[in-house]
Amino acid sequence: AGWFRRLLHKPKPSSAESLKSSHSASSSPSSSSSSAKSSSSSGTSLATSSISLSPVSAPDISASDSPRWDKSYDVCVCHSEGDLELVEELVSYLEGQPESFRCFLQLRDAVAGSAVVTELCDAVQNSHCWVMLITPGFLQDPWCRYQMHQALAEAPMANGRTIPVLKDVDRKDYPRELRNIYYIYMALKEKSFKQIRDTVMRYLQELCRSSTKSME
Repeated sequence: AGWFRRLLHKPKPSSAESLKSSHSASSSPSSSSSSAKSSSSSGTSLATSSISLSPVSAPDISASDSPRWDKSYDVCVCHSEGDLELVEELVSYLEGQPESFRCFLQLRDAVAGSAVVTELCDAVQNSHCWVMLITPGFLQDPWCRYQMHQALAEAPMANGRTIPVLKDVDRKDYPRELRNIYYIYMALKEKSFKQIRDTVMRYLQELCRSSTKSME
């Protein structure tokens, strides 16, 4: 009887305590899940941050086995005689770069006694890239247009080998044969020279990459 009376007089937990206990019990799995998720997220973050992408190194175009050496020249500059002074500056700039670009300059490099047509064709075939300095004099010179057509026949697709450079020529006079190729507009000489250099470098690097892939 005594234990029965003690049981009747035992205080019941308050509703607030009951709710608190219930809430604590129900939030525990959620809290645990949240903690696990946070831990997982942290782990993912750490894993991601620990992965460093190594930069893709540019191919060495000057290496002894580079396909660059398959041709005699890196650049053939097609120009009119009236633009010789500007072209000599461009060639001096390119040849003075760390890569020592090999340039064909007709009045300097053509073999004395050989036929003009033969020299022009050989220069185009033995060069990786062709810079077309398109000026009013270029548009009026049949030999310049002939050399341009030879270059387009050698590489008809716009793959970076033909590099048109406009100077003192309206856009409407841009040769129709080159309409599918972007050109460099020479406003500031130094900037244009650098653009030409970068374009030639980009083509030679891509040439080396393609050669490496074909060997793998």
